[in-house]
Amino acid sequence: MSATSDTHAGPEILAAPRPAGVRTFFIWIGLSLLGFPLGGYLGHAIAGPVDSVAPALIGGALTGAGIGLAQWFGLRRSPGVGLGWILATSAALAVGLAIGAAAVGYETTTSQLAIMGAISGATVGIAQGLLMRGKFPLWHVWMVAMPALWALGWVVTASAGINIESQFTVFGASGATVFGILSGLLLLAGLRRTTRS
Repeated sequence: MSATSDTHAGPEILAAPRPAGVRTFFIWIGLSLLGFPLGGYLGHAIAGPVDSVAPALIGGALTGAGIGLAQWFGLRRSPGVGLGWILATSAALAVGLAIGAAAVGYETTTSQLAIMGAISGATVGIAQGLLMRGKFPLWHVWMVAMPALWALGWVVTASAGINIESQFTVFGASGATVFGILSGLLLLAGLRRTTRS
């Protein structure tokens, strides 16, 4: 490995050798396991159950800040990933949760939560994807994948027997594990695409 290869920093997010990408993948899963449940508990503890617009906005903002903080911590050394990631995730989840929860009438059946999750994931995916644009080669895939991954997170959590009737702001640890693995694979795929270019 030459010295010049170490000093070149491309504009892509996660522009690093492949081993660093694998580390990032596992760190991302771990941070998902922390960020989603803890952010969800914070939002639920302060704003209460998501049964109207105000708790959805406040709880969504707090939960999004917790998730965004955990994700930022894992990506903070990547070019172009700043504190704006936290703010964008917070605002996007507040809006997405308010729209999604209202769209399903604040119901907590598995199918309704999946719809709410898809709407929440769409707003978060758009916000994060726009921040990734020009820095991460699969930013557009990220935007498309987030609605499906957030919906899946709710389905997994509901299937695990969690008390979803409590109207939480986000899915729990089981859903976060699946989300972390699948979204982490997407990050890793983007890294590998970067290292080949």
